[in-house]
Amino acid sequence: MSLTIPDELVKASGLSEIELLQELILVLFQQDKLSLGKASELLGMSQIQFQRLLAKREICVHYDVAEFHQDIEHLKAKGWL
Repeated sequence: MSLTIPDELVKASGLSEIELLQELILVLFQQDKLSLGKASELLGMSQIQFQRLLAKREICVHYDVAEFHQDIEHLKAKGWL
């Protein structure tokens, strides 16, 4: 599924498209809708880079056992484990 964000919303936010995507992903991560691994993947960052972004924004890393297992499965699916 693709999401189209109207140009008017992008202009009104004062953010670039990439910055707006980053904000959306950060909010979804904060609300436990995305795992650390998936959020970093969607932003094209390593998990360390994403954790640095979280630290810069003073957003806590809420990483539990279920997310750990999710990330392991994700890494296996990518062939990285």
